Amino acid sequence: MRTVWLASYPKSGNTWFRMLLANLSAEDGKPADINDMPERGSIASAREPFDYITLLDSTLLSHDEIENLRPRVHEVLAGGAEDDEYDTPPDTPPVRFIKTHDPYICTGKREPLLAGTRGADAAIVIVRDPRDVAPSVASHSRMTIDNAIEAMNNTGAALCGETDRLRSQLRQRLLTWGGHIASWLDQTDLPVHLIRYEDLHADTARVFARALAFAGRPASGEQIARAVELTSFAQLQAQERERGFREAVRPFGSRFFRRGEAGAWRDELTPEQAARIEADHAPMMRRLGYDVREARAAASQLGEVA
Repeated sequence: MRTVWLASYPKSGNTWFRMLLANLSAEDGKPADINDMPERGSIASAREPFDYITLLDSTLLSHDEIENLRPRVHEVLAGGAEDDEYDTPPDTPPVRFIKTHDPYICTGKREPLLAGTRGADAAIVIVRDPRDVAPSVASHSRMTIDNAIEAMNNTGAALCGETDRLRSQLRQRLLTWGGHIASWLDQTDLPVHLIRYEDLHADTARVFARALAFAGRPASGEQIARAVELTSFAQLQAQERERGFREAVRPFGSRFFRRGEAGAWRDELTPEQAARIEADHAPMMRRLGYDVREARAAASQLGEVA
């Protein structure tokens, strides 16, 4: 079975893409439950597979000790070691998609954290305009937009990196927004297929079909069209309103599936905030085809930036 990373900076569309995958197998026109996506082995930073493979209690290890062991865990999982324990059905598709917010970095022992070619066959990298990422990160993480902008330009930023409390996932070092994406695009171990959130939003079926073809996941046009229909943002929001979403940080009733729009930053950020993001990440924004002139021009007209 092939293993393909679904790699992204947080709040860039990874969960939406996973729901599209889940709905490829939807039966009787009923959408997949947002709270019943495959969990074991499907998130690179999950504790349970780590503990199962290493026979260690990860809660007793430091973040660095865990990182040094993770390449072995991903290598073993890519070989299918979890199939018996996790009762993999015989009709499972020939591709295992694994979500990761980890950048493509090396451990303290100078080996790829995600085990390089031993951990996966390829990567689908999902990116989103950082001006839309910032307000989404702010809402999800219960911080101000200004703090989210600061975090996105912090090389030491991490998910689940606290030392005074226990998280359900292992630490994920994020780097900066641009640094995270560059780590994946510039590595030479694995072939990469790049998806822009904005393109997926504009033509979901076409972009999704191309990603499946890259990954080697067979799917008919009818299956893809059905998956797109069942994974509309309105459908995801309706499910979350009805029964919450367990991947959300906040208690029941909050919104993980917030707006799902492309370009919503124009009415969520001040010109100064948008200009700060552009100043922080202009090289990667240009590399990905995002316009870095619009916000700075608006801020300049208001006299908010030099």
